[in-house]
Amino acid sequence: MVIYKHLKIKLIATIFLMWFAISMSAEVSPDAGKVLFKNYCASCHSKDMRTAATGPALGGSQSRWADDAALYAWIRNSQGSIKAGQPRAVELWNQFKPTVMTTFDKLTDDEIGSVLAYVNGVYDKTYGQPVAAAQGTGAPVEEKSKMPLYLIILGVLIILSLLLTKIISNLNQIASAREGTYTEKKTIAQILTSKGVITFLIFALIVLGAYTTVNKSTNLGRQEGYQPDQPIKFSHETHAGVNKIDCQYCHDSARRSKSSGIPSANTCMNCHRAIKVGTEYGTAEITKIYASIGYDPTSNTYIEKYESKSEEEIKTIYSKWIGDEYIKSKELAVLNDDGQKVVDEQWANIKKSLTNDQKKKIQGPIEWVRIHNLPDHAYFNHSQHVTVGQVACQTCHGQVQDMEVVKQMSPLSMGWCINCHRQTEVKFKENPYYANYTRYHEELESGKRTKVTVSDIGGLECQKCHY
Repeated sequence: MVIYKHLKIKLIATIFLMWFAISMSAEVSPDAGKVLFKNYCASCHSKDMRTAATGPALGGSQSRWADDAALYAWIRNSQGSIKAGQPRAVELWNQFKPTVMTTFDKLTDDEIGSVLAYVNGVYDKTYGQPVAAAQGTGAPVEEKSKMPLYLIILGVLIILSLLLTKIISNLNQIASAREGTYTEKKTIAQILTSKGVITFLIFALIVLGAYTTVNKSTNLGRQEGYQPDQPIKFSHETHAGVNKIDCQYCHDSARRSKSSGIPSANTCMNCHRAIKVGTEYGTAEITKIYASIGYDPTSNTYIEKYESKSEEEIKTIYSKWIGDEYIKSKELAVLNDDGQKVVDEQWANIKKSLTNDQKKKIQGPIEWVRIHNLPDHAYFNHSQHVTVGQVACQTCHGQVQDMEVVKQMSPLSMGWCINCHRQTEVKFKENPYYANYTRYHEELESGKRTKVTVSDIGGLECQKCHY
């Protein structure tokens, strides 16, 4: 009788776990790969699978490796593949060093296969889109969702649970009759609304609710992929990529202070006193720099008492400059109607970019939109990483030199930072900052230790980042 009494609760729990296991079962699935990519890969690899970030672009990686076994081994332990001399692994290391890829030795073949299926689907633009054409007709075939299958399985499990519940009720009746007692036969509705079943359902809802809450809260405040429009269409691809301008030329304070800083217009003028017309936008964007700082590109002089100039006076100066350059580029005698339209459009855009509800005047600093931002309770020092740690800018910011418009490539989450501190090797060699770590130097020289990570020197201590 005791067995029958508790069997129904255990049965419902088993059915619930069966459903959860079926819905979450391991298989090669691009949908599962999407979740895995977000959890493990997105912090270092571009989501479009075509752009290099902290790590290489993943699209087409299987064809480039041409050996799935070697690729899977690389994903699980990249440094092991490099030490073994695997050609593709060594090639990637030479391209992206000193950035060390995270070790994922716990990933199964199905999980890695799912990630690659998702990567390939995004790369060839078939994931989440009509993926094929009906043979012989050319009609698109929609990608089939697995949700109907899951609903069918859930329906079958519910029917099965009702049938088994009825069987258990009958067994209880038989047991009662044999013991000489009579128990009123319960209907299915009474069984399903019993205290035990309701308790289990409440417990299941709490578990699912807690899981959803925690899963959602970990992404609260994250802005990975954030790519806002800036007041000036500044191309990092042109400046850092094509022209090879070092990051620290513009972001000079990154090597000597907590913040990397936003370059002032004076820094821009070091080049743009000579380069006055852009290769892509002509006068449209560079003139915004001149208007903000008060530089007259026609006379190559700074405008006296610029702060007191009216908007109409400023418009006259820069409209003339834009018009003259248009005439020169089109080899005209005078400004035509098309040229005047270009002048008016560029001036309107200059005014829109350099003024807002709080900044009424065109004169003054360019108000760039901040992209990378940490919460106030987290401390991060650029000089510690750039100068002392000799960490490349691309490690956190991605391959900025390839970005036309900069976006946040890394999650900048606590877990992401901790994983980096656990795996990043400290550059002890010829680095006077670490001269006082005598024991580690001795262990490295004796061969007792092969490397020192950031975590070894206190990189996981809470107060290092939360002061």
